[in-house]
Amino acid sequence: AAGPPGQGVRADGSRLALARTCCWRIGGSFDGAQSGALRAGLSSHDLSRRATAAAACHPASDLHRAVLDAGLVGPGGVKPVALVELSQVSFGYHPDRPVIRDVSFQLEEGERVALLGPNGAGKSTLLLQFNGLLRGTGRVRIDNLDVSPPHLAQVRGKVGMVFQDPDDQLFCATVYEDVAYGLHFQGLSPSEIEQRVRLTLEEVGLSDCAHRAPHELSGGQKKRAALATVLSMEPRLLVIDEPTAGLDARARRSVISLLQQRPQAMLVATHDLQLVEELLPRSLLLDGGRLEADLPSAELLLDRARLERHGVVA
Repeated sequence: AAGPPGQGVRADGSRLALARTCCWRIGGSFDGAQSGALRAGLSSHDLSRRATAAAACHPASDLHRAVLDAGLVGPGGVKPVALVELSQVSFGYHPDRPVIRDVSFQLEEGERVALLGPNGAGKSTLLLQFNGLLRGTGRVRIDNLDVSPPHLAQVRGKVGMVFQDPDDQLFCATVYEDVAYGLHFQGLSPSEIEQRVRLTLEEVGLSDCAHRAPHELSGGQKKRAALATVLSMEPRLLVIDEPTAGLDARARRSVISLLQQRPQAMLVATHDLQLVEELLPRSLLLDGGRLEADLPSAELLLDRARLERHGVVA
């Protein structure tokens, strides 16, 4: 829903950021708001959309006052909530051959963003900057924390990284152990870990696979199991590399449906333009390590000449 004239509600990312804050303010916590949504038969994303519509269209409502109290709405409209900030980030595996060149952008709380570009553009390398697995020059901040040694443990608790090949992520004897693995480092009790794993496996549709070995799973099941290993840790940001690559139509649909239900901010590297159209309202176009475009996905996907020029379509 669009806001009244003059409110300047910018795009789905800003709206979702606003709605997420509404959930926190009213529910006391995001988990509380999410539980309420589930009891009402709504997904968290549905709740976010409805909360945003209420905030934009009913300025006198308690919801809108809560957002005003949170400092997210003013005379100029919605203030972006920068969960991620990259400033002039460059990286190369060799000093004279940069793979990423002076990349700068922000992601807001709850925003869903595609990272597009041809093979070799630097997409996977860029994703690895988000939790410090690779570090170049420039500045990367997650939730106001620099991605640097003093803060790496905190940052990695906020960023859920899902690799393109799920076999790189699934290394335990059973799916249950893989999903529980990271939780052992969060100080949770055994009963809390058991509950978190059980709920996460239910969410991704793998409850009946809990005690199976990862190598026994299909490709689509492996993708969902890899996603479950990070969802169980309740990150603020999902960084996902090619979530639908190599999947058949049914497995691809199950992964997209799962991601559609998630409230977290997402940065998704993909060649799947239908996924972009369905799930990711904003797109970043990377080519030769440079950020060539930062546009609404609907606008970029219509610009076939630009997509051809940068190797996204042939």
